[in-house]
Amino acid sequence: MSIDLDKVVAIDTHVHCEIDDQGHAALPQEFLDASAKYFKAGTRTPTIAEIGERYRALNLAAVIFTVDAERKLGHKRVANADVVASAAEFPDVFIPFASVDPHKGEEGVAELRELIASGSVSGLKLHPSVQEFAPNDGTAYGLYDVLAEHRLPVVFHTGQTGIGAGMPGGGGIKLRYSQPMLVDDVCADFPDLTVIMAHPSIPWQDEAISIATHKPNAYIDLSGWSPKYFPPQLIRAMNGILRSKVLFATDFPVIDPERWLSDFESIDLKDGVFELVMKDNAARILHLKGESA
Repeated sequence: MSIDLDKVVAIDTHVHCEIDDQGHAALPQEFLDASAKYFKAGTRTPTIAEIGERYRALNLAAVIFTVDAERKLGHKRVANADVVASAAEFPDVFIPFASVDPHKGEEGVAELRELIASGSVSGLKLHPSVQEFAPNDGTAYGLYDVLAEHRLPVVFHTGQTGIGAGMPGGGGIKLRYSQPMLVDDVCADFPDLTVIMAHPSIPWQDEAISIATHKPNAYIDLSGWSPKYFPPQLIRAMNGILRSKVLFATDFPVIDPERWLSDFESIDLKDGVFELVMKDNAARILHLKGESA
């Protein structure tokens, strides 16, 4: 990884790898179809190479990951090793994160530890609703220990999800696992762990704002929603007390980066906030440095 902070205009902290180089998708097809309909998305499964070329052309860096939910969905995951290998072709663009199903226990902890030790990943992505665990129930605590030891961040999906949206029973996906207040316990129990709450956390936005205000190690990424739909209290917090705690993020491929950036321009931001949200906050928590540093 060789991200040049002087060259990239922004760091997208939430990009999904939905297919590997062999054409295997990260989710069952019916879930991909449902989420594409929910988000009115275009190409739902671009390859990492296609994402890399697109982001390079836009002068964007990106945190990229898949979601390991083999236990809940009964679907073979896209392997972390495959994400890392493909992302390595674009070291000027990608910052790979791992995803480990917390139900894998010590096996999953060992995988994460090995990936970190090899320098392959810079953090972890968890999706409590899709992986069917509560962030504070102890299932993932071994993973948190490893991340805290290495001062690496974890991204939690929070709020409503497009995965399973419109399917009978929501595809069996339970939203309650993605309530931000469950993450508050994690922030308290692991003060050395950087916690990123992904998405405007509808219907619990005030919870996420409260946690990010109260816990120094808690952050919010702005993925999964067009900025024109951001809740007003989120915009107020971003302009005020949370100006150093909010991160640019799209949720690509379901939200296009150019669309997101265009819509973000319509938000009235105070001086200096744009630069913090677009790049500076992410660079700090990802431990990135400019080429001249």
